Amino acid sequence: MKNTIRLVQLFHPTYGRSIAQVQEPGLVFLKGFGSIYELALAALVSGNKLSRLISEAATDEKLVYDSVYEGNSEWKLLPSFDHPESPFHCMVSGTGLTHHNSALNRQIMHGDQDEKPTDSLKMYEMGVNGGNPSLGEIGVQPEWFYKGNGAVLKAHGEMLTVPHFGEDGGEEPEIAGAYIIDREGKPWRIGFTTGNEFSDHVMEKINYLYLAPSKIRTCSIGPELVIDADFDSYSGEVQISRNGLPIWKSEINTGQKNMCHNLANLEFHHFKYDSHRIPLQAHVHFFGADAFSFGNKIILEDGDKMSVEWKGMGRALFNYLKVAKGKPYEFPEVGEL
Repeated sequence: MKNTIRLVQLFHPTYGRSIAQVQEPGLVFLKGFGSIYELALAALVSGNKLSRLISEAATDEKLVYDSVYEGNSEWKLLPSFDHPESPFHCMVSGTGLTHHNSALNRQIMHGDQDEKPTDSLKMYEMGVNGGNPSLGEIGVQPEWFYKGNGAVLKAHGEMLTVPHFGEDGGEEPEIAGAYIIDREGKPWRIGFTTGNEFSDHVMEKINYLYLAPSKIRTCSIGPELVIDADFDSYSGEVQISRNGLPIWKSEINTGQKNMCHNLANLEFHHFKYDSHRIPLQAHVHFFGADAFSFGNKIILEDGDKMSVEWKGMGRALFNYLKVAKGKPYEFPEVGEL
């Protein structure tokens, strides 16, 4: 059976970091590892499968998952994957224009559905025509963007922030891949996780060349990392709530059967760069969204709740929107040496 081995990362103010396996309605602690990164590194060193290490590390110590998930425990959920020692050793990135609806939203944002295709729609069509190469062949290059280092990763239940200089903030319900680079520079996929890629769509709408800075925002992954997941096809739901009441929701679909690029092509073009294969580097890579509220003219407000759930990927991920208060560009001036 697939999608049965699901892990969470936890933090306790006294005991520090730990990881646990989801065995509903509980969480089973795994001994010997403070992070999924460390677990993956141990698998590379020993030559064992992750599933075997997880089975051998299981303990009799458990937590009630509901308490942790709802924020009522001293144990707090962390992002479902990160680099445990330094955010600088984790790259967070993504691939856009992989879903038909995202391409249509970009077309509306930067043109008119009845006018000639924008560059965004042309790039999507390039993926349709060349994003599913046969084994051993190289397909067309997808759109790619950088979100930041591991410092931008937030956990289930945490705030996603519209900064002082931001124009807006909106959810992007996605699935992300978690990777580690071995000591020889080879990338290894650890698993997949629910993600909210969270971007500034108002800034992007001003000019499509603002796509790059519109992506440099906080984002969230979790609560669970699915070790034995495939990336074939997933369906789910995204919802926005305000003051406890839903104001918008949509069905969502992802996975390579619902995309113009297959997974192998996306991974090839991400890891073809030498700088993306630095030994012992961690990677979190988002694979694109099928729907988001901005496409339906929904403008999120401070305190709004964003919820993303994919069937087969564990519990739903939710986060709250925080609009930064104060003067724009409120940060120290650059000093001169």
